[in-house]
Amino acid sequence: MKKGSLLKMAAVGILSVSLFAGCSSTTKTESKEVDTTNLSLEEITKKAKEEGKLNSVGMPDQWANWKQTWNDLKSKYNIDHTDTDMSSAEELAKFESEKENASADIGDVGINFGPLAKEKGLTLPYKTSYWDEVPDWAKDDEGHWMVGYTGTIAFITDKTKVKNPPKSWKDLENGDFKVTTGDVLKASQGQFAVLAAAYAFGGDEANIQPGIDFFEKLAKKGRLVTTDPKVTTLEKGEEDVALIWDFNGLGYRDKIDTNRFDVTIPEEVSVMSGYASVINKYAKHPHAAMLAREYIFSDEGQANLARGYARPIRENVKLPEDAKAKLLPDEMYKNVRPVKDMKAWEQTIPKLLELWESKVLINVQ
Repeated sequence: MKKGSLLKMAAVGILSVSLFAGCSSTTKTESKEVDTTNLSLEEITKKAKEEGKLNSVGMPDQWANWKQTWNDLKSKYNIDHTDTDMSSAEELAKFESEKENASADIGDVGINFGPLAKEKGLTLPYKTSYWDEVPDWAKDDEGHWMVGYTGTIAFITDKTKVKNPPKSWKDLENGDFKVTTGDVLKASQGQFAVLAAAYAFGGDEANIQPGIDFFEKLAKKGRLVTTDPKVTTLEKGEEDVALIWDFNGLGYRDKIDTNRFDVTIPEEVSVMSGYASVINKYAKHPHAAMLAREYIFSDEGQANLARGYARPIRENVKLPEDAKAKLLPDEMYKNVRPVKDMKAWEQTIPKLLELWESKVLINVQ
């Protein structure tokens, strides 16, 4: 399965519809300037068709239903596509090491990696026609990165083992079942689970202690499991309740047995993060990459993501019923919030790793 971004970010992250799309700059690739300001969507589409090819990284067919988007680009615009699956850190390393010899045009990275890509000067800015429909927290001001879909920390419960699936953090605290977080030292899914618990008990991205305290209590009671929740472990009945991205939970549930598992967003609060597209500054097919980003944010592209259990970033998108049916009900997300201070969160992660090791892991039985 793809990526490190949301799943294996680890500490590296510390490391017309408007006819005119674009932002206020140009960039160079192979000594050519790529105009991202004054090209109309029709002109971008024409140039993308002429390029006729798109190479992505970290956007494999099986992840977030990318396959359908690539098929659409082929059928609508005759653009051939290839992908090399890799983590967010690896994607940026590839952009940086290859530079003008770029083999990748576009990538999909965890939100923490968007600002890093911009800081390193690796991205081609491009604002899509749907720019105003994307929340401010989910995009760079100049269009260097844009979040296309979100993940929210959810509970997945095996109902053959837990008769009353927890709906809240209090239910989780008061239960007698085991709770799986995954490897918090390596996986950002686990790190965001600790942040979500911190939110629930009075903390935030600058104050992770309430989340640490919560999991320390579970560990001392012998209720904490720190191995990664996977399809195989869930299928074997090795997990009671696991903390997991909603899209992973829904995908795992449907792959094993839709009726066996309950997937829910904790009632009090949870944390939302997302994946962002980044266009390689040195892309050999920059217009195909821009057109791909445009399509990802279109109704059709957002519906494709939803069919892969990924929640579209555009709240007002009109989803067909088959796509909407793949997602949890909207009302479950009323108390969900994104990280408001990303800098603070990046600075907290090293402390989180240290506290997890010294306060939580030491008590795991």
